[in-house]
Amino acid sequence: MRYPRFILFLALFGLVLNAGSYSSPPVQDEGDTSQYYKKWLEEDVVWIISEEEKATFKALQNDEEREAFIEQFWLRRNPDPRSSTNAFKEEHYRRIAYANERFHSGIPGWKTDRGRIYIMFGPPDQKEDRPTGGTYDRPLHEGGGRTTTFPFEKWWYRHIDGIGDDIEIEFVDSSFTGEYRIAMSPDEKDALLHVEGAGLTLAEEMGLAEKRDRAYFNPGAFNDPNNPQSMFARAKDSPFSRMEQYFAVQRPPKIKFEDLKSVVSTKIMYNTLPYDMRIDYIRLSSDKVLVPISLELNNQTLEFKRENNLNRAKVHVYGIVTSLTNRIIAEWESPISTDFTDENFDYGKNRRSVYQHTVALPPGMRYKLDLVLKDMNSNNIGSTSLGLNVPKFEDGELQSSTIILANSISPAPANSDQLQQYIIGDMKVVPNVKSEYIPGQNLITYMQIYNMGIDQTSDKPALDVTFTVRNDGKVVEEISDSPINSEQFFYGPRVVLLGKIPIKEGFAPGKYTLEIKVLDRITNRTLTTTTDFKVNELPQNLSASNP
Repeated sequence: MRYPRFILFLALFGLVLNAGSYSSPPVQDEGDTSQYYKKWLEEDVVWIISEEEKATFKALQNDEEREAFIEQFWLRRNPDPRSSTNAFKEEHYRRIAYANERFHSGIPGWKTDRGRIYIMFGPPDQKEDRPTGGTYDRPLHEGGGRTTTFPFEKWWYRHIDGIGDDIEIEFVDSSFTGEYRIAMSPDEKDALLHVEGAGLTLAEEMGLAEKRDRAYFNPGAFNDPNNPQSMFARAKDSPFSRMEQYFAVQRPPKIKFEDLKSVVSTKIMYNTLPYDMRIDYIRLSSDKVLVPISLELNNQTLEFKRENNLNRAKVHVYGIVTSLTNRIIAEWESPISTDFTDENFDYGKNRRSVYQHTVALPPGMRYKLDLVLKDMNSNNIGSTSLGLNVPKFEDGELQSSTIILANSISPAPANSDQLQQYIIGDMKVVPNVKSEYIPGQNLITYMQIYNMGIDQTSDKPALDVTFTVRNDGKVVEEISDSPINSEQFFYGPRVVLLGKIPIKEGFAPGKYTLEIKVLDRITNRTLTTTTDFKVNELPQNLSASNP
């Protein structure tokens, strides 16, 4: 690994900065809002809301809080928060409509057992439907033999999150009224169960057992190796397994993220630990994109406690990235510890703590990121849910990574891992998460450029770069690349571009846009990449000089 020009460039720049389809029903008229929220809680979401969420909702004091809760309730379950529609919410209300249409039986379909299971878990992967009952040849795992049954349905799910695989649920209409109820035992559909000498199993026909030996009448007999009634039974057919499943399928579905299930992300009650975040995308290979997830906390929002003669704040981070089909792509837990001695404590409290976790994701896909931060001293919690739209870097097309505005850039330590925080290639890039600056500082940029042409004579690329700063659409600064303000490092399939744009004293406080335009002189192709930043007022007790 070679650094000569890179280290010289860093020394010149002084790159260390101190920067700081069927939708939900509409809301009713004002006089009917209490009924609307009651219906939402006791009908619309009754089968999917957790007990913690229900208790929280009931404790809310006004309609503004309830509306915020409902918004966050659906957002927590949305597979793609970046979309203008909530696929989970739309599917949920479609299921309610289907249940009301297909499963009503003197009571609304959503109240029935079939409606409940359909609303919670969707249509089964396979279904056996015997709406009139009648003659039934039992499979061997039910004991074999022939009997007569009540009307019944058997639903089979390949997988149900939080419950398991190969799930069979039977519904039996023993009253012939059309109201099917979940059965705990396969014998509940047997219309001849209590008729002596009728509807016998194979073991009973052969005189090897009696009806009283069935698990329905004697659950303990199921595990008796000498009981011929259970000879071909499956493990999941045991009375205790069936009972466990019976109650499990009637509990609200778990929110996919197990460690986040106790966090109800309402803006009012739970986002008590604020933090800032930025996401970047950097090509690693043809099938992987590095996605650094950077967080920044204001130390004043953290609670410090004395520990080993230090003032220490401890924050735990839990993150999970899932696909749109809720498959877990990445999951991690990390601690953040911030320590200050008594002498530095006042200074440290006014600083910010930065954390980064990098995941490698396939390109051209959309994912969902959920983050929860918990201050372990105060128990304050902050949570975020957002979509990740990972770009696809096409071969042959001039492209770039996102622009990273950095607090500092330095050579990476030897033997650094690509997924280690702040490490990109052989550089350590600590981002300015909030992208905020004051006059006198330098805007330090890191960007990678891909698929540039190579000069056959020099075996190098030839790129011209222009940095343009705009405020409210107007150009306030335009700089062409030169050894003073930028440098390019050629690493095979990519060029690493480092830039330095001074934030002059004439920059008024406000929002700005940095545009980096690249011209490939060999192929005559161009690309333009932008990012936003903010200029704050210069504090009165701070000079305008760059540290």
